[in-house]
Amino acid sequence: MQIRQATANDIPLLQQLIGASVRGLSAGYYTSEQIDSAIVHIFGVDTQLIDDGTYYVAEIENQLVGCGGWSKRKTLYGGDQAKAGDVDSLLDPQREAARIRAFFVHPDWARRGIGKRIIEVCEKAASAAMFKVVELVATLPGEPLYSACGYEVTERFEIDLPEGVKLPVARMRKTLP
Repeated sequence: MQIRQATANDIPLLQQLIGASVRGLSAGYYTSEQIDSAIVHIFGVDTQLIDDGTYYVAEIENQLVGCGGWSKRKTLYGGDQAKAGDVDSLLDPQREAARIRAFFVHPDWARRGIGKRIIEVCEKAASAAMFKVVELVATLPGEPLYSACGYEVTERFEIDLPEGVKLPVARMRKTLP
């Protein structure tokens, strides 16, 4: 497995990967209505992560099998379509937590350590940028991965989507070594 920084050229493949990941791994956790709405309104590529050089892809045999990143910006979750207002301003590493963002693994490659490897890369980079704490918003299918990596739930809430759809998620946090 090779992990590298994502580029703008990866965006079409990332969009395909995200859809396949959400549809394949969210079944049993969310309804089809929740999955469909979340793909349209929340899950997607955040191009700011790519521009910042903090988004990574995992490749096996030249196939994109996973992605994820970290951020030094205030946005906590969601792709470009979910942003509104001044959410991309920079965080203060001495007072605020870096964000772990937008993790997706292709269902055919799930539970093989891909997500964990990308998390390790992200945590190392966030630590090098002087962040002491990282936080994220986990979907229900993602929560076991983050728990296994040492993240603890600090809050459970629902993201309000159009047409009255609600998506249960968990805010999680970890202190970096």
